[in-house]
Amino acid sequence: MAYPDAVVQLIEAFRRFPGIGAVTAERLAFHVLRDPRARELARAIDRAVEEARRCRTCGNVSEADPCRVCSDERRDATVLAVVEEPRHVEALERAGVFRGRYHVLMGALNPADGTEAAHLSVRSLVKRVQAGGIQEVILATDPDAEGEATAQLVLEALASSGDGGPVVTRLARGLPAGGAIEYLHKGILEDALEGRREVRLRRS
Repeated sequence: MAYPDAVVQLIEAFRRFPGIGAVTAERLAFHVLRDPRARELARAIDRAVEEARRCRTCGNVSEADPCRVCSDERRDATVLAVVEEPRHVEALERAGVFRGRYHVLMGALNPADGTEAAHLSVRSLVKRVQAGGIQEVILATDPDAEGEATAQLVLEALASSGDGGPVVTRLARGLPAGGAIEYLHKGILEDALEGRREVRLRRS
């Protein structure tokens, strides 16, 4: 017996989330039907969509524009950490090991998953650098295949933006290969930031 259309639509909605397959989507859908508190999820989604916005300066998710980091004059505006996702900003802020500012790419380069270079905010990063005032750009992408490809993409974009740009560094390789920044211990993040090294730009 086929599920009602409403249930099918709910399952398909869950399947659109990254990492959610058909079986997990089906389990989540029936959990929603069993749990009377499930309506809280719908309200939370509506509120997030209505109230959350992207900072026009760094691209991070915030309730204000500019976000609290970009508007904090105590932050070092000459150092910019380029991260993949807002959760990476949260990880670094929670660790308290970085006092510069951020640029959020909103993803990592992964053509197999449908994320192309055009989907990332690399162009706005180049514009920020060209505007002047930034002395160092830290490539703080994940130490996995997608993160490395994303870092190379950013590096090439900065290299083609002209001479006289900032120093470009990469988080030290003390980060575990295949790991994700948001799950790392404060000490690992601190060591990685302190041990970062300059990345040579290859001029085309």
